[in-house]
Amino acid sequence: MTASATPNASLNPAQREAVEHNNGPMLVLAGAGSGKTRVLTSRIARLIAEGHARADQILAVTFTNKAAGEMKERVARALGEPPAGMWIGTFHAIGARMLRRDPEKVARTNAFTIYDEDDTLAIVKRLMERHRVSPKTWTPRAISSAISEARNALVDPVDFAKLAMTPLAKAVAPIYNDWDLAFRGANAVSFDDLLWLPVELLQRHADVRERYENRFKYILVDEYQDTNRAQYELIRLMGARNGNVAVVGDDDQAIYGWRGADIRNILDFERDYPSAKVVRLEENYRSTSAILDLANVVIAENTGRRGKTLRSTQPGGDPVTLIGALDDRDESDAIAEEIEARRKRMGDKFSDIAILYRTNAQSRGFEESFRRRQIPYRMVGAVRFYDRREIKDLVSWLRLIANPADDEAFRRAIGVPKRGIGETTVELLASGARDAGIPLLAAAARPDLMVGARPATKSAMADFVESVDRFHAMATEASVDALIVELVTHIGYDAALRAEGPEGLERLDNVAEFIRGAAETVIEHGGEIGLRPLDHFLQQATLVAGLDQLGPDADAVTMMTLHTAKGLEFPVVFVAGMEDGLFPLSRASDDPDMLEEERRLFYVGITRAERKLYLSWARSRRRNGETMPSILSRFVNATAQKLLVPQPTIRLRASGRAAMTPAVRGPSSWDDESPGTWRRNPAREKAVEIEDQSQDQPVLTKGARVKHKTFGSGTIAEASGTGRDAKVTIDFDDEAVGRKRLVVAFAGLERDFD
Repeated sequence: MTASATPNASLNPAQREAVEHNNGPMLVLAGAGSGKTRVLTSRIARLIAEGHARADQILAVTFTNKAAGEMKERVARALGEPPAGMWIGTFHAIGARMLRRDPEKVARTNAFTIYDEDDTLAIVKRLMERHRVSPKTWTPRAISSAISEARNALVDPVDFAKLAMTPLAKAVAPIYNDWDLAFRGANAVSFDDLLWLPVELLQRHADVRERYENRFKYILVDEYQDTNRAQYELIRLMGARNGNVAVVGDDDQAIYGWRGADIRNILDFERDYPSAKVVRLEENYRSTSAILDLANVVIAENTGRRGKTLRSTQPGGDPVTLIGALDDRDESDAIAEEIEARRKRMGDKFSDIAILYRTNAQSRGFEESFRRRQIPYRMVGAVRFYDRREIKDLVSWLRLIANPADDEAFRRAIGVPKRGIGETTVELLASGARDAGIPLLAAAARPDLMVGARPATKSAMADFVESVDRFHAMATEASVDALIVELVTHIGYDAALRAEGPEGLERLDNVAEFIRGAAETVIEHGGEIGLRPLDHFLQQATLVAGLDQLGPDADAVTMMTLHTAKGLEFPVVFVAGMEDGLFPLSRASDDPDMLEEERRLFYVGITRAERKLYLSWARSRRRNGETMPSILSRFVNATAQKLLVPQPTIRLRASGRAAMTPAVRGPSSWDDESPGTWRRNPAREKAVEIEDQSQDQPVLTKGARVKHKTFGSGTIAEASGTGRDAKVTIDFDDEAVGRKRLVVAFAGLERDFD
């Protein structure tokens, strides 16, 4: 045994206990920052160095190629040489290796192809055509996702058809039934087949199962809490004989139930392995005591957990700060200002800081706030807000509405959503437009320039032109946010995204955030109606989208969702949007399992912080163009609040609402909202109006004198609408300003007592 492979004296007692365990099953409950990778690699090195097993008798499975590579390098360093013959890799890599060894048993040859997402979708499209499933009803991606879920849950086509109750499931069933035949015919496998087929191989072929049982004396699995049914079964079958299955995971960080991971695999480990040794790693080497105290309080509320308490090796530390903001824009600005202040006060680098949020849509506010302050940032696991497909789609529509001569906008908007007008038709139209010397939209209004096109195509083109004309006229009166709300419904864009399945729902969240940004433009312009806000909004969107991308080594703030942050750590972390309905999501309120997973996600966010943690929330947040009151997340309960230092923003203090108790709870202002729902809630609007009333609020009647922060004093000439739809036409005293039409809710009008 080499000295480097000897259990190091720096291992704590619990780590050493896990490393020195020899035979029999073992469950290592490894808390965040507790050194689980070190335990895994030290255990592998010790088993080889002490002669308990040869390297080729060990199977080590993890979830990412990066983690597998790091594990292999650490074992090689500990042994002083590479562990020749050891199988170490991701579940999918191990599965592919198994299939290459016995391809004929799954009706393939050794040269089979692993299809990527695009290849798989191509097969789905052909099967949809065969079974006459319209892509207008269900997108190929939604069909593929449903089959993927079934494969990972080990539900075969026969059982799937028996259980098919929803319209989507009934559409999927015949396609799934032909799945294996289609892939066998192409000598190919899908990504999910890399789990499905190895399990099938072990279940149906006793000789193959016996070969692997004899070969792998020890099996080690990392991130066991994230395993799905297929991964669980693969490990169970391969480790059944020897029973030397050691799994490492953290039930408190099980956050992937939405993609098939089953927390019961780790909670019920002793069900399959009654003699299992259980070791808890509770010493945390990452975060300060102040941060871990909050993490322990938060996760203790969950009932579905094994139970452990993290202890920091770094006592003390700065207390956790709770930033309270007036609204979501104030929240973004406050975090940006705090980052700038820390740079001056603490000397933090931008790269020391991460902003974590529940949904990708939340990035927009931070992107725009950072751009105004020239704070460099990078997005991890997502494209920048204005580069997302759904945002580009809607921007193309707005560009065409604002400028009917914008041919590039026309080319994109004509296919959003699909209306049976293909590239051939657009090129035919473009040829006619060039000959006539007119823009594409103008050409689309002339049937004589579309000679040869089918009647259905001409009709679809006419409808498109009519829609653009309608919204071009609407833009002179409607605010930008109202314009977009009407647009997504009128063209059926919301329905098209819903048909894409779960991914489409996330895109709808981004559309809702896009509407929020448009509403802010109305506010910036003091509620003025007309084309100017639309032009300004499009200019702003173009400038933000064109921001230079930063290299991987640049000094920049990191922004990502909480899911993406798992496994990472940063000196300073902001967890933003701590409001019920946003975090936890509103749909978790009636689902105890989902609510516990949301709480585990919060726990993951907390434990990413090393030195300093901030939480933030907003008293009100814009949703689909409407300002709605918010309440502090239920995760920040009374016990947790005792560990926090409140830090209300200047705007919140000035509003007189900073002293309100944040723990006061009531029905979430978002609970009846779902992605892509554009309805207004009059009851909420009334509540907001009452809350915002003051004695200086002007009487908005014809002849009343009012003041505007930008345009000065004036006299109301006309007033129409009620509540948040109220508009006024004002003749301003300054002749250079003249007459303006404003949205009252955003105009900030005051009485003019002069």
